[in-house]
Amino acid sequence: MTLSSVKSYTLELDGPADAAFTGGEVVSGQVVLELRRDTRVHALKVQGRGVATAHWLENRGMNSVYNDYTSKITYFRKRQHLIRDNGEVTVLPAGRHEFPFSFQLPEETLVTSFEGKHGSIRYWVKVKLHRPWATVKKIKKEFTVIEPIDINTPALLAPQAGTKDKMARAWYRNFGQVSVTAKIDRKGYTPGEVIPVFAEFDNATSRSVVPKAYITQTQTFIARGTMKQKRSVVGTLCGDIVGARCRETWHGRAIKIPPVGPSILQCRIIKVEYMLKVCVDVPGTSKLCLELPLVIGTIPLHPFGSRTSSVSSQYSVNLEWLRMAIPEQPEPPPDYSSVVTEEEAEQRNNTVVPQPAEDLSGIQERPLMAFVQEFRFRPPPVYCEIDPNPQPINMRPRCMTC
Repeated sequence: MTLSSVKSYTLELDGPADAAFTGGEVVSGQVVLELRRDTRVHALKVQGRGVATAHWLENRGMNSVYNDYTSKITYFRKRQHLIRDNGEVTVLPAGRHEFPFSFQLPEETLVTSFEGKHGSIRYWVKVKLHRPWATVKKIKKEFTVIEPIDINTPALLAPQAGTKDKMARAWYRNFGQVSVTAKIDRKGYTPGEVIPVFAEFDNATSRSVVPKAYITQTQTFIARGTMKQKRSVVGTLCGDIVGARCRETWHGRAIKIPPVGPSILQCRIIKVEYMLKVCVDVPGTSKLCLELPLVIGTIPLHPFGSRTSSVSSQYSVNLEWLRMAIPEQPEPPPDYSSVVTEEEAEQRNNTVVPQPAEDLSGIQERPLMAFVQEFRFRPPPVYCEIDPNPQPINMRPRCMTC
């Protein structure tokens, strides 16, 4: 049996194996061909492609006929001839041959790589080796494209809030109303971040309810005017039971975003969207859910931008919070006995400490925000035309020139 003239045939991309590209960047690499003997070659071609595909089958009726739903979008197609087919055969000598290549991704926005149940967004490089009287040898290697989503934008830094209520019924009997009000600081987050959830649950029913929060991912596939969706829960937060005719408040309960892929909103046939759902499980009836949209980005919150945005939006956020009538009650302080030991408490009780005079110098060291919070609601003085501090009659008027 004669061994093939091709000893090895590999495709190598420059950079690390887990490298990710974005629009406008250059993808480069080389095709390595090792030959045992002189080999006749017609052509050696390299092609780069990026394609989004949605596909699924649906059974029609009781018979075995299926409807095929398929849609495809090509984002780019590049081709290079490493050995051009000009009608003549090229003879490559035995040994190692390297053929470098490079092509630039389109400047316009691409779509992040994705693998789903009913579709995918893939980018790859394929090489074809054409030889006389031989099958075409092919190599295909995929690479990752991640289009940046910067959450440091006004739209993604805007707070998200809402309220929803529902009447609990069972067998034509009303058990009362359940309402949920929730708010998060912004719309855009990145994987690994923690979302503080501020919420109030008002249970006016005669039964206990359980508040929960979920981060859900919805994959939407579109083909031939038909939509297919796949939903999954990627994060969960469970609260304490709210008793009958009681109220529960979350002062920034944390739910962490797991390492998930970014949102995909710019593709016409595949979308990946995220939602924060604040729900209440009501026994005997369906679940009450309040949905707040999320966008999972790739560029995290800038420290300077987060500080300025939080300061500038503090009052607007608080005003929205007040409009929703959720009282911002401070957390209770720890018990005194848990902070101070019995020996220290007894020693302090036996020691007489003289009361010093009131010192106002430390006020200057307090934060400016404390003054704003103390005095911004104080009413102005009442106007009066009579001087409340009149000048004494026996006081000699002061000369303005001396």
